[in-house]
Amino acid sequence: MPWLPDDFAHPVRVDLPGGHHLRPITGADADLDYPAVMGSRERLWSLYGTAWGWPPAHMTYEQDREDLERHAVEIAAHQSFNYALFDAAESALLGCVYIDPPEKRGADAEISWWVVDDRVGTELERALDALVPRWIAEDWPFERPRYVGRDLSWEEWLALPDLS
Repeated sequence: MPWLPDDFAHPVRVDLPGGHHLRPITGADADLDYPAVMGSRERLWSLYGTAWGWPPAHMTYEQDREDLERHAVEIAAHQSFNYALFDAAESALLGCVYIDPPEKRGADAEISWWVVDDRVGTELERALDALVPRWIAEDWPFERPRYVGRDLSWEEWLALPDLS
């Protein structure tokens, strides 16, 4: 059974208040992604490290760019989606939203997101927290999305049975 319908067209831009927006990430975003990720690395590792091994402590700019290029290929193939959160001018990458096929039983998509350290607890983070579930419900064809790190912890997610 395919993860997404054959005729599904993924959103190419999602607007948030204050001119912020989400769009699919590309390798060309490494100049903004690398400092965002490495500047928030310790907190991101506390979220994603055990499950994904990301971001590694000594990730290079080139490794980040290669990772973003892989994400862009996966987006084009509708295998998984990484949306970057930008300011209006796209002069700063402020976080990401991941929409992935399920690895664990009980969901038809696994979704997580983050903002850079200096935006934690801000109106931007609250707007993203409110937007993501609504956006998924309105624009994506999922019936049982799982919000990892939100409706269950990463530890609880890891304990779930794998699909295969």
